[in-house]
Amino acid sequence: MMKTNAERIRAVSATAATRAAATGLAVMAALAGTAPISPTAAQDPRVDELVATVQDTIIRLREHIHQYPELGNREFNTAALVADHLRALGFDEVHTGIAHTGVVGILRGGLPGPVVAVRADMDALPVTEMTPYAFRSTVRTTYLGQEVGVSHACGHDIHVAVQLGVASVLAGMRDELPGTVKFIFQPAEEGPPPGEDGGARMMVAEGVLQDPAPSAIFGLHSFAEMEVGKVGFTSGPALAAVDHFKIRILGLQSHGAAPHLGIDPIVMASQAVSAFQTIRSRNLPPLEPSVVTVGIIRGGTRFNIIPHVVEMEGTVRTYNPDVRDAVEQRMGEILAGITAAGGGTYELDYDRGTPATINDPALGERMLPTLARVVGEENVVDLDPTMGGEDFAYFANEVPGFFFRLGQVIPGGTSGGHHTPDFQADNSAVPVGIRAMTNLLLDYLKSARAASE
Repeated sequence: MMKTNAERIRAVSATAATRAAATGLAVMAALAGTAPISPTAAQDPRVDELVATVQDTIIRLREHIHQYPELGNREFNTAALVADHLRALGFDEVHTGIAHTGVVGILRGGLPGPVVAVRADMDALPVTEMTPYAFRSTVRTTYLGQEVGVSHACGHDIHVAVQLGVASVLAGMRDELPGTVKFIFQPAEEGPPPGEDGGARMMVAEGVLQDPAPSAIFGLHSFAEMEVGKVGFTSGPALAAVDHFKIRILGLQSHGAAPHLGIDPIVMASQAVSAFQTIRSRNLPPLEPSVVTVGIIRGGTRFNIIPHVVEMEGTVRTYNPDVRDAVEQRMGEILAGITAAGGGTYELDYDRGTPATINDPALGERMLPTLARVVGEENVVDLDPTMGGEDFAYFANEVPGFFFRLGQVIPGGTSGGHHTPDFQADNSAVPVGIRAMTNLLLDYLKSARAASE
């Protein structure tokens, strides 16, 4: 039965404050009793040895991937580089062409044990790079009919390089690996081109989490607000659900000097933008996170003509499914009321995109001590949930997920924000990421094997 808006609000209001408090407590509890240990001493000596051996090669690969970025569903050369690297390491299986350009590698250890997955995203963004790097991208392409620069302005080159490094390290110690690792290199995390399918959702639909099926999945994301050597983690809800809406407000065209002869969609659109903000401030519980943003308004062709139509486009970010429902319902009610009062009509296309990314609390409690041992407890940062989105959620909805942030800025250095021209991730983040992820996978396999014996 369809819930009313009031029922949706009552359904979520009781849990908002509890969730906010629980996130920080979970991280502190997991780290309790973990003594600060230097990163070097924390490592399996064999892991340290192999990381030191491969890191220069992996950093060169990172620079190459950075210099030659590719947009979503077009990661042809990046995917070929990844597949060639995995084959050269002697992986048991290497599969290509998954969800267009995705690559999956299977590494079976010499000892029996469970299956675990690790994921890195490969796609770049239509952003012209403006960094001092000697290996900065000068690639240009056509995107949505416009000529644009292409760059790794969200750190996916770091993600791919780290995962290639983990593959190299674990392949070098496969005889002592207690289980199987499935390496997933994903295209189109930023979203496929209009009219195409892609990304994590398509990989899951094509069976990437089957044959063999992992019992958990790990992933990371570089973080422009964190120094190299630090990692961040959010227990439970970590990144928001991402929805995309398109609106057409229809009126009646007239001369700008005779507005009484027309129906003005610009006025109705302006009222709608303001009214949408009351959803957050007046219709939802104050402690329940949500965002309603109108990012595009298009209308009119000449200064003295009231147009027939105004188009709007934007995003909604939420965590709670009931809040997601309530926002969509209220947007429709607001548009219906405003256009009825103004004499016009509306069309609302509301596309539910990536769900919220939830770090499995039990897996987080189990694996956070590993991060503390690798980088030092003082370098594990308890991060608040963010309203940014991440399609790692599609994997973590199927099996328990652990998704953490990797510091990327050298001490004293700077970086622009994610998706900006001056976004900078330092090479020194790569070996930190390799050590952290390798140890997470090893510790998971060892503990899961021990629990099954």
